Amino acid sequence: MLEVALYITLTLVVLALLMNLFRLVVGPAMPDRVLAMDTMYVNSIALIVLLGLWLNSKTYFESALLIAMLGFISTVAVCKYILRGDIIE
Repeated sequence: MLEVALYITLTLVVLALLMNLFRLVVGPAMPDRVLAMDTMYVNSIALIVLLGLWLNSKTYFESALLIAMLGFISTVAVCKYILRGDIIE
């Protein structure tokens, strides 16, 4: 039962990643692209956590935490660059 739920969830997360990739490429404005990239970070974290559940390994959860921190920092840096034109002031 758990494997069926994991397969369905993995399929839906990959579909969400593909839709985010479409928005990243086609997005009409820069904020749309930033939001798509931020959502791709969240979906990739979900994908890694699901893979960790499927393989029953704790290493994947640590890598998901690392990607979450990097995703947050990069989103803040890109938003500062868009708003101010400079990251560090």
